[in-house]
Amino acid sequence: MIKGKVENIKDKIDGNELDLSLSNLTEVPVKELVSYVFFNVFVLFLLLHQPEFCSLTHLIKIDLSKNQLVCLPEEIGQLGILQHLDLYNNKLKMLPVGFSQLKSLKWLDLKDNPLELSLAKAAGDCLDEKQCKQCASRVLQHMRVLQEEAEKERERQLLKERELEKKKETKQREKEAREKEAQKKKKAEEKEKKRKEYQAQMAALAAQEQQKKKKEEKKKKAAQNQGKKTASECVPKAKRSMCSQFFSLLLKLLLLLIVGVASVIAVCQLTELRKEAFCVPLNVHFEETVRWAQGLEVVQQVIQKMSDLRT
Repeated sequence: MIKGKVENIKDKIDGNELDLSLSNLTEVPVKELVSYVFFNVFVLFLLLHQPEFCSLTHLIKIDLSKNQLVCLPEEIGQLGILQHLDLYNNKLKMLPVGFSQLKSLKWLDLKDNPLELSLAKAAGDCLDEKQCKQCASRVLQHMRVLQEEAEKERERQLLKERELEKKKETKQREKEAREKEAQKKKKAEEKEKKRKEYQAQMAALAAQEQQKKKKEEKKKKAAQNQGKKTASECVPKAKRSMCSQFFSLLLKLLLLLIVGVASVIAVCQLTELRKEAFCVPLNVHFEETVRWAQGLEVVQQVIQKMSDLRT
């Protein structure tokens, strides 16, 4: 067919009917129909099908017979007051789920369409007015069942999607909880690590302080010991010095005494004073001492050696 448009819709109107068949149309002139026909047109004889005709919600009868339609638009359910629908001799295999919304439909013809088995069984024949009305009723019931099944399937699918979403959310929450727990554990480990490092630093500082104190105490004790040693060394030296001086003085006194006694003995022995009263006892003691000394073996040996030396 050649693409074209209806030049004058008014010429196609015959009373309350509009026949656009054999008009070389490639699309339905919906805008022209809506702007001109409005509610005055109740019957359309169309050669071609376009989904925009569903906007003509005032239609009560549509004849789409003897065309090449393979499907109907889902929006056909919007034709709420449609009562008569002729789909004879097309290439329809199934009807849209929205078809069940045609609650006012009283007449339907689906003959000579390659309908799928369950739909063909529901449609039956349309050889007279009664059969076409029964076809409309049975097909609407069949489509309602399909719609319910579709809705149930959508509900099952929606429920499945919700369950999947819940599982996904649960997994996400579990993942977030694990990540949160892992972060918490990591923070606790880092905190414990820092605490141990701090304790180690404090222990090291305490050990250094303890070692420093020990060194200071050791130095202090060494200094104290050195002072005691120096003091102890000074005391014996002082004592030795005093003892030496004492013995030296004592020796001098003794020598002086010996010299004095020897002088007195020499005076009493060698001078005329030996007969004096104070010399007599001294001489007696001296002679007795000499005899006692001569009686000593050591003295005799000394005297003998001296005699040998003279000879």
